[in-house]
Amino acid sequence: MKRRIRNNYIRKILGIVIVLILLSGIGVLAVNIKFEDVKIQLQNGYEMTVLTNSKKVADILEENNIILEEDEKVTPDLEEEIKPGTTIKITNKSAQEIQVAKISEEGVETSIDELLESYAPIIEKIITEQEPIPFETITKATVEGTTDTTNKVVQEGQEGIKQVTYKVKYQNEEEIERTVLSEEIIKEPVNKIVQVDKKVTSRAAVTPRTAPVTGGEMYVVTAYCGCSRCCGKSTGITASGNRAIQGVTVAAPSKFAFGTKLNIGGNIYTVQDRGGAIKGNRIDIYFSSHAAALAWGRRTLPVSVVQ
Repeated sequence: MKRRIRNNYIRKILGIVIVLILLSGIGVLAVNIKFEDVKIQLQNGYEMTVLTNSKKVADILEENNIILEEDEKVTPDLEEEIKPGTTIKITNKSAQEIQVAKISEEGVETSIDELLESYAPIIEKIITEQEPIPFETITKATVEGTTDTTNKVVQEGQEGIKQVTYKVKYQNEEEIERTVLSEEIIKEPVNKIVQVDKKVTSRAAVTPRTAPVTGGEMYVVTAYCGCSRCCGKSTGITASGNRAIQGVTVAAPSKFAFGTKLNIGGNIYTVQDRGGAIKGNRIDIYFSSHAAALAWGRRTLPVSVVQ
C-alpha cells in the first residue's frame, strides 16, 4: 500500500516537471518571435494598426484579409519587406496606370515611354483668329449668241474678314482636334463683277481676228492650307522652298515653272508649289486657314500666264 502511494506521488511530481518544461519552452519561443505594430491605411482614408511578425507586404495584407481591387495599388510594393515605422498605403490607380497594366497583361510588346506618350494628357485651349472670307466672281453677259466678246471688270473683288473662336485640343504639343465655337463677320466680302461685252472691231483694221478672245484657258481651281489634313505636313514650306503666303502662292502642274505669274480669274498669283493631285487643268490656291480653304470650295476659272 505504501509503495503504491509513493509511485503515485512520483508520477505527480514528474507531470508537474513536464508541464513546467513545456511552459518554459513556449515562453522562450515567444521571446524569439518578434511582433511589431504595423499601420495600414486604406484608400478611403481609414487607418488600422495590426500586430504581425511578417515582413513582406503581401503576407501582412493576406493575414488581415485585405484584397487589392483592380483599380488599387499598394505602397510599398507587395513583394517588398517593411521597415520599422513604415505605413502600408492603399490608393487608387490613375487611369493611365490601369491602361498600362491592361496592355502589359495582354502581352503587347511596347515600351513604357511609348505607352506614356500614347496616353499623354490632352490640353484644351480657346483661341480666336481672324480669317479672310473669299469673294466671288460674278460674270454678267450683255450679249448672247456670239463668241467675239471682251471682258470688263466693273467692280474689283475684296476679301471679307471674320473672327472665329475655336476650341483646340493638343496632345504632345500637336493639334488633334479643332471645333468652331463662334463666328463673327467683321467685314463683308465684295464680289468681283465682270461684264462680258461684244468686242467692237475697227473697220480700218487690215487683218481681221481669226480667233475669239477667250480670256485664258479654263481650269478647275481648288484651295488648300498648310495643315496636315491638306498636305500631310504643317511646316508651311512649299515645294519651291518658299514659305506659302495667302494671296500669292498656288500649286500648279509642272508645265508651269516655279515663279511663273498666273492670272486666275482676274487675280495674279505665283507658282510656288506642286501637288500629287495637281495635274492637267487643275490649280490649288493657298489660304492661311483650313476654314478659308473650305469656304473657297471648287471653282472653274480662266487662267492665263502673265507675260
